[in-house]
Amino acid sequence: MKSIEHITIEAIELLKKLIETPSFSSEEENTALLIEAWFLNNEIPFERNNNNIWAYNLHFDKSKPTLLLNSHHDTVNPNQGYTIDPFSAIVEDDKLFGLGSNDAGGCLVSLIAAFTYLYKAENLSHNIVIVASAEEESSGENGLNSVLKFLPEIDCAIVGEPTQMQLAIAEKGLLVLDIQVLGTASHAAHENLDNPIMKTIAILDWFKNFKFNKISDILGPVKATVTQINAGKQHNVVPSECNLVVDIRVNEIYTNQEIMDIINQNIDAVVKPRSMNLKSSSIPLHHGLVQAGIALGRTTYGSPTLSDQSVLECQSLKLGPGNSLRSHTSNEFIYLSEIKDGIEIYINILNAFLKK
Repeated sequence: MKSIEHITIEAIELLKKLIETPSFSSEEENTALLIEAWFLNNEIPFERNNNNIWAYNLHFDKSKPTLLLNSHHDTVNPNQGYTIDPFSAIVEDDKLFGLGSNDAGGCLVSLIAAFTYLYKAENLSHNIVIVASAEEESSGENGLNSVLKFLPEIDCAIVGEPTQMQLAIAEKGLLVLDIQVLGTASHAAHENLDNPIMKTIAILDWFKNFKFNKISDILGPVKATVTQINAGKQHNVVPSECNLVVDIRVNEIYTNQEIMDIINQNIDAVVKPRSMNLKSSSIPLHHGLVQAGIALGRTTYGSPTLSDQSVLECQSLKLGPGNSLRSHTSNEFIYLSEIKDGIEIYINILNAFLKK
């Protein structure tokens, strides 16, 4: 068996290669090949569907429950604020710079390293399946959600996202709403009591002032934010409609349908959700994965950001090296020490959970 130190060195080299290989959502073909090469080099059988790669532990037993380890290898596009090449894996002191280094390359290679270390372990309480998934950043149809049908039933999961290796035991869901406020088109010189722009004021006011009354101890209140508004093309024409986009972060107390019902009961407009499937997720404080982390000095919190947890039906924990505040920023980086600590903490949590 390779030592943790040896696997850590190899994991960091893999991350450098991933950074240097563009992998925008739905364009992850080449990073998928790098992940395949890791499994081949470590003599671990794997499967692939589109750009998703997955593998099982050596002593997989159909009679046991299954633990999923998951993180993604796609990235967003680099923003214009980069002052260095986003596809160069630059190391300065303890920092490894590059697009996707923090979100979520560091998490992915750390989980792959932990899985590889435990691959041949015997007498585990759970099977392990690791999925390096695609299209997480775009919530695409060919991401983790498309792989689940090929996997055994998942009992619980660790989803690798940057949490500073603290335990995100709940995550807000997401509703993105396209809202169409209808009115009557007319010449601006004539009186029009059905101006959709003016009707939109009441809707904006409702979103500004309405409070969803179920507040989570972990995730806090539901947060609704109007992020886009568009209407009209000419200065002298009242348009027939005004369109809004609203971003809603849903706590674990509400279902997405309940949020939709409340909005439809309170505003006069056509409301269409882009997806109802990006659900809130959580894992009980008493769960073995959480308790294993707490025993190692990890703290618990609720995460406002979305991940592939949203497509899982099982209890799931978000956990990974790196800091969410660095995600999608210019000159993105992760500390090499974060990766080293992350691999060790992952292995210790998994050992405590799987070798009871």
